[in-house]
Amino acid sequence: MVDLLYTELLKLKRAKMFLVSIIGAAAAPLMIFIGYLDRKAKVPDEPVQFADAFTETNLYVVLLIGTLLYGVITAYLFHREYAEDTLKNLLTIPVPRIRLMVSKLLLLFLWMLMLTLFSWSLVLLLGLLAGYEGLSIGVVTDSIQQFLIGGALLFLMTTPTMFVTLLFKNYVPTIIFTAAITMGNVALANSEYRVLFPWSIPHVIATGSFVSQYPAYYSYISIIAVSLLGFAVSAIYFKRADVG
Repeated sequence: MVDLLYTELLKLKRAKMFLVSIIGAAAAPLMIFIGYLDRKAKVPDEPVQFADAFTETNLYVVLLIGTLLYGVITAYLFHREYAEDTLKNLLTIPVPRIRLMVSKLLLLFLWMLMLTLFSWSLVLLLGLLAGYEGLSIGVVTDSIQQFLIGGALLFLMTTPTMFVTLLFKNYVPTIIFTAAITMGNVALANSEYRVLFPWSIPHVIATGSFVSQYPAYYSYISIIAVSLLGFAVSAIYFKRADVG
């Protein structure tokens, strides 16, 4: 497993996709930063709070940009073996298919963790440069916790995307799938049903924004069930699929 993960890291080292993902992860912090600059120009006496900047950036990351970005990264990791026609060679070593899949998931988790911390750090840096107010130990710890929880739960929701990629062996269906999910997140953002929609639940759990109509365990059951189902069907399909 360690050798497989190391091999995946070596392949990523030469890939342009890593730089593209960094640019994508910077989108949300920069969008919020530009929005606050515009507000400050119109209302100069109203200070910008670090807590608000972190909260709004995390909202964009988890519900909008992150869903699409992490979906593309997932498609890249699981499609590249088909695109580069290297899967047959890997399986002749032989490499167990499930172990190969898990190694890619581990890399995906590390990749998403790095991008999450990068987004948080960029908010902090831009806030210091622009003179945001209200920075404290409490704001730092709370914001990091929300970013990490949101990122970790988004990782759980990549398993259905992984299955779509393995099934169609193409980027286009995956992009359409993640775009549809993003539209669902937008539609349910202010609805109580956001606590039941698996891809909006990461933000609900990260921020503790549950609703009284539905117990919190509904959200946990929903996200865990979809994640496990996505992993199970992906594992079964990948193990049986013909790679010839």
